[in-house]
Amino acid sequence: MLLPWIVGCSALRLSYNQGPTLAYWWLDGYADFSDEQAPRVKSALTDWFTWHRATQLADYAQALAAVRALAVKPVTAAQVCAEIEAWQQRLQRAFDQAVPALATQVRTMTVAQIDHLEKRQATRHAERVAEHQQASPDERQKAAFQRALDRAETLYGTLTEAQRQALAEAQSASPFQAELWLAELQLRNAEIVRSLRQWHAERAPAATVQAGLRRLAAETSQSPRAAYRTQARRVSQANCALMAQVHNGTTTAQRQHAIDKLQGWEDDLRALANPR
Repeated sequence: MLLPWIVGCSALRLSYNQGPTLAYWWLDGYADFSDEQAPRVKSALTDWFTWHRATQLADYAQALAAVRALAVKPVTAAQVCAEIEAWQQRLQRAFDQAVPALATQVRTMTVAQIDHLEKRQATRHAERVAEHQQASPDERQKAAFQRALDRAETLYGTLTEAQRQALAEAQSASPFQAELWLAELQLRNAEIVRSLRQWHAERAPAATVQAGLRRLAAETSQSPRAAYRTQARRVSQANCALMAQVHNGTTTAQRQHAIDKLQGWEDDLRALANPR
């Protein structure tokens, strides 16, 4: 939920300060909270953001400073993967903090709300299919390249034609297979709904729900299906190599653009961690 906010300095500050409200709207789109549930959810979100601001943002800023130091020179795929793993661990801490309150809300969900969530999952899945499974292989490749280009230019600024060509060639060799990824997401969604229905029918205690939520979260990064785990590992390694290749192919000016962008995010995080 936090990652899409890192899109620019002013946007980051504005979005984070509105975090409890934005998070509530997003969650309500899936859960359709009742009048009784809404105040509790809003209170829990406010508490979580208070904790997060006080304990996590300074660490994020320090981590960005370390990334900024790396950006001045060439990097390896292993370094990129290590940074990604470190950020995944930070997100895991943030989720772990939310689990008790999340379990409390989950235990109040009705059958109608679970049905609503299932329908919202189906809508979002259809959107992902449209985004990743275009009619022809050429269209899919163009869309994949555009996503990679947008990410690269967000950090480095405009790429040259030669850099775009190199990115396109590297992207075309990616082992990512949209159909496998989409199928995995469908299975995860089905498991979420199955778990919710089981907890509701059994009136599961808080400890059971909390353990189940942690299991579901763990399965998003480590699928219980061996074949997909192998595929995901290949894609992850390829992505790290691609990011290293893009960075190592940038000019001094483009790296400075990235350093300035990272500095802006770092400054925003420090300001958010110490509001006046």
